[in-house]
Amino acid sequence: MSEHQKPEHPQNLPPSSASTSKSIPELGNNTAADSSGRPKVRYPNPPDLTNPDPATLRDQWRYAIRQYSRWYSHAWGTAILAGVSFFALGWIIKGSNPLPSFKSDSDKNDHPK
Repeated sequence: MSEHQKPEHPQNLPPSSASTSKSIPELGNNTAADSSGRPKVRYPNPPDLTNPDPATLRDQWRYAIRQYSRWYSHAWGTAILAGVSFFALGWIIKGSNPLPSFKSDSDKNDHPK
C-alpha cells in the first residue's frame, strides 16, 4: 500500500522550478485567516510578469475563437432540438398542431361564430 503514496517532491518538473519556490499571490492581509476566520484565497495561476509574444497571443486568440464557436453551435443545436422536441410532445398530447396560429383555412370555415 505504501507504493501508491504520492512522493513529497514532484519528479517531472523542470530543474529551475523544482529548485526555486515561487510565492503564490494571496488575497487579503498578512494573517493566516481573515477576520471571519476563513483562510486566504490563493491564486493557482498568477498573472504573467510580461506580455507573451504576438505568436502566442494569436494562437491563444484562435483557440478561444474555436472554443466559443463550438459552444455557440452546441447551444443553438440544443435549443433547436429542444424546440422540436417540445413541439412534437405538444402535437402528441393534443393530437393536432399545438400552435393555434398555424391553423388551416378549412378549420376556420368549419366552426361558425
